[in-house]
Amino acid sequence: MDEQISNTKQGYEWFVEQFKMTTGIDLTYYKRPQMERRLLSLCNKRGYNSFEEYFPVVCKDQELMEELLDRMTINVSEFFRNPTRWETLITRVIPRLYTGQTFSAWSAACSSGQEPYTLLMLLLTLMPISNVSILATDIDSHALDIARRGIYPEKEIDLIDSPMRNQYFSNRGLNKVQIHDALRNAITFKQHNLLSDSYPRNLDLIICRNVLIYFTDDAKNAIARKFAQALKPGGILFVGGTEQIFHPEAFQFKQILPFFYERL
Repeated sequence: MDEQISNTKQGYEWFVEQFKMTTGIDLTYYKRPQMERRLLSLCNKRGYNSFEEYFPVVCKDQELMEELLDRMTINVSEFFRNPTRWETLITRVIPRLYTGQTFSAWSAACSSGQEPYTLLMLLLTLMPISNVSILATDIDSHALDIARRGIYPEKEIDLIDSPMRNQYFSNRGLNKVQIHDALRNAITFKQHNLLSDSYPRNLDLIICRNVLIYFTDDAKNAIARKFAQALKPGGILFVGGTEQIFHPEAFQFKQILPFFYERL
């Protein structure tokens, strides 16, 4: 048994090295127990007993690679997830940021697009679409393709009130809806690695929710510093419910509300 555990550990370390060389994604910045367990489960599900057997096959099969990236990036998203926090954002946070000029926001690790579309729909209650600039990024190109198309199961818009549903969504049949072209064209979707790619600058708002919990403390700290550099002084970082930033002043932030941090 001890030898089997040792071989699994060695296999994961081999996989991490090969995965980085192939994709440029460094899994050493992710918490190992959760990531190893998740990926080993996928490996076994596909009928392979080790990463050494599984990964060479993945490299030759685009669908298996996309499945692997999906499993790695935890693509879980929904419109108006945690509605009271979105209410806080639009009633208490955005009014202190919006000056009547262009409003720039970044939805980091946006998955399949529900978060940036939620943000845009809310912003349009306060400002014209011509004043809105939203960048939405994710490491997973497959998730970004879904976001760009903007087609979702009808049940996913249950939390959106009827006037907003009628204004921004069209029925596609087969229990599917599509967000209107004007909203899809207003958001720039782009592939981005939070750990290695350059960050945008001069932003009013960054939303990054339920992502940092999967990173090591060192990686989280590095990302928090880069988020601060990406924001204007006074800009806001909006994080997930389990992603409190301890000692925010060390990263040029101060907490102004639960889940909201202002750039000093």
